[in-house]
Amino acid sequence: MEKRIRTKEKDAIIQSLKSGVTPKIGIQHIQVGRINEVQALYKDIERISEGGSAFRLIIGDYGSGKTFFLSVIRSIALEKKLVTVNADLSPDRRIHATSGQARNLYSELMRNLSTRNKPDGNGLPSVVEKFITVARKEADQKQADVSSVIHEKLSDLTELVGGYDFAKVIDAYWQGHERDDDALKTNAIRWLRAEYTTKTDARRDLDVRTIISDNSFYDSLKLMSLFVRQAGYEGLLVNLDELVNLYKLGNTQARTSNYEQILRILNDCLQGSAEHIGFLLGGTPEFLLDPRRGLYSYEALQSRLAENSFAQRAGVIDYSSPALHLANLTPEELYILLKNLRHVFAAGDTAHYLVPDKALKAFLIHCNQTVGDAYFRTPRNTIKAFLDMLAVLEQNPSMLWSDLINKIAIEEERPSNFDEIKPSENDDAIDSDDLASFKL
Repeated sequence: MEKRIRTKEKDAIIQSLKSGVTPKIGIQHIQVGRINEVQALYKDIERISEGGSAFRLIIGDYGSGKTFFLSVIRSIALEKKLVTVNADLSPDRRIHATSGQARNLYSELMRNLSTRNKPDGNGLPSVVEKFITVARKEADQKQADVSSVIHEKLSDLTELVGGYDFAKVIDAYWQGHERDDDALKTNAIRWLRAEYTTKTDARRDLDVRTIISDNSFYDSLKLMSLFVRQAGYEGLLVNLDELVNLYKLGNTQARTSNYEQILRILNDCLQGSAEHIGFLLGGTPEFLLDPRRGLYSYEALQSRLAENSFAQRAGVIDYSSPALHLANLTPEELYILLKNLRHVFAAGDTAHYLVPDKALKAFLIHCNQTVGDAYFRTPRNTIKAFLDMLAVLEQNPSMLWSDLINKIAIEEERPSNFDEIKPSENDDAIDSDDLASFKL
């Protein structure tokens, strides 16, 4: 029996993809290809769970599926009982800064903190509650004071920058819980989310001497990775996307400072200094390879991120490399993707498919002839165009898909002499021989 797709899930997927963004739910319905990359990242997740660390740059052109790929890995991490945090870099959010941009990035990460039970973000309070529950059970068994157990469990954190105050803030949350003091609990969460801008306010509200600031961005993430372990999770996965915003920084010193921070994180992860934490950084080829403004402009990073020369000469990919270049989708994978999109558009009901299999082949041939190899590298435009076509067919049942194929407007379209394809009686699924006719 075929499984139907909920209307809410269908609408979220379709609306997100039509606007060019990655859906937050239902990605399992449309994921195709990139098996080797997924397997490589799955091993990273296992390494994090076992007490290690991971660092990966996910490199791909605009529209190539970087953000979608990061979302797939994030969903796998949640299933493996990791806590995930994710954010996009922007002019107001950087890895290193002196005017609050790094603190803003940390705040955004904490607001988007997710667990398997809270996959849509805002999961920080529930992680703290889970830790408090664990500490209370342990205190009951030892017949000890809960506060003393909290500090005992977080003793490892006190060796790190800001660790002592981190433990005090968690204890303050417990005190607020005991006294039914919602303001105290709220202030504790505000501190953990880096929403305090002055030490004076933090000391008045929580009796701590430090706050999470630009200077403590990375140290605070390491504290959080150890804390989530104490709360019963397997580790922390940090997803940072749109790193091209660092490449766009006009100030050379600001750009270099951010690259130095990336180098510090990379060294910690590769040398084994970090525990139960992983970093996935999404960026464009220019961000990595440009010798003037990209990561390759920083010699120490270039030597660590350079491609495996043996793999390069052999024409293969080293999936253990810190810099993972997303492979283009094959025609077969794009065909499966269109089938998945058609299935989602019909809410999982095969009786409501708007186009036959032959239309999918015709659409791909059209894309190949009008857009060329760009539709392999950047499937975003292809996806949007296909969904636009389905929307027109849904709203105009009398129209034929064959009449629309030649009229689909795709960005970067160039004139072609594509002959109109008429629907035939035989609308069987496309096979490998058909696909071979328009491989690049």
